[in-house]
Amino acid sequence: MHMADALISPAVGGAMLAVTAGLAVYSASKVKEEMDEKKIPLMGVMGAFVFAAQMINFTIPATGSSGHIGGGILLAILLGPYAGFLTMASVLLIQALFFADGGLLAYGCNVFNLGFWSCFVAYPLIYRWFTRKGLSARNISWGAIIGVVVGLQLGAFSVVLETLASGKTELPFSTFVLLMQPIHLAIGLVEGLITAAVVTFVWKARPEILAKTAIGAALGNLSLRKVLTALTIAVVLVGGGLSWFASANPDGLEWSMERVAGTAELEAPEGIHQSLADLQERTAFLPDYSFKSSDEEVGSVTVEETQASWPAVDAGTSVSGLVGGALTLGLAALIGLVISRSRKKAGSITAENAV
Repeated sequence: MHMADALISPAVGGAMLAVTAGLAVYSASKVKEEMDEKKIPLMGVMGAFVFAAQMINFTIPATGSSGHIGGGILLAILLGPYAGFLTMASVLLIQALFFADGGLLAYGCNVFNLGFWSCFVAYPLIYRWFTRKGLSARNISWGAIIGVVVGLQLGAFSVVLETLASGKTELPFSTFVLLMQPIHLAIGLVEGLITAAVVTFVWKARPEILAKTAIGAALGNLSLRKVLTALTIAVVLVGGGLSWFASANPDGLEWSMERVAGTAELEAPEGIHQSLADLQERTAFLPDYSFKSSDEEVGSVTVEETQASWPAVDAGTSVSGLVGGALTLGLAALIGLVISRSRKKAGSITAENAV
């Protein structure tokens, strides 16, 4: 559900970027209140895991479409809504800058659609409602599944509203929304099951993580080695190898656009759209999660033939998964580290003033 710049007008893109920036500042201030050193590596590894997991599109039977996890609910459950939102913003920034996945003008929209609804609406209103009487594998699973579905439905509806506000007449509201909502319902159900499985694993391995995160408490001296090791191995396996098995079908947004407008890619206007596209072309060293290549044939195999094979065994995909995971890990952990150090600095200044 990563929106391209062609779907967004500069006014909508700028407004949503401002909203997202405000949410990021607010989230950073809240994380600062509850931050502890233990959460920093967890933010990094969870960001890397979501990055790798988003590379795997799963087929939606009988539709010709596919989907991938958003990861917002997963991040909110394990990190809390504020750290989860910042980690999601990190994932999407790395994808847009270095892999050309999602537009730079549409960055604010994508963070809002995938992060805000899941972390600030579906997590507190849905997941916490299911677990209000205590944490159990059953309550956690149902909360995760329903939370993901609700968050993704709201995110998909936001995409429709953003294209409407941008004046994209190629995507009429009524037709577009009637395609977007059902396909993302199916995608949400699959993502919900995946999220429930991951969270249940963490619950069984270290239930204290979920318990402390649910009340905004510091992780303290809790050992995270088992969970961090398992998630790191999963990042390497998923990004480095399982990404070959991603479905080649268009995702829910592309699928809906093809049926409404006859194409999954609208033509971007000149001006700021072209300037940002040029910038993204320069920064994206692994566009579309593969090595840059010319339009010429390599040997006797054309680009179309390479893309048609499944599984798509490609060194570029593996490198993208590993490099992208590492970059996301570093950025998310850096954000956590900066917030943690700013908290310590503020605490020391307060102590000095008190003396």
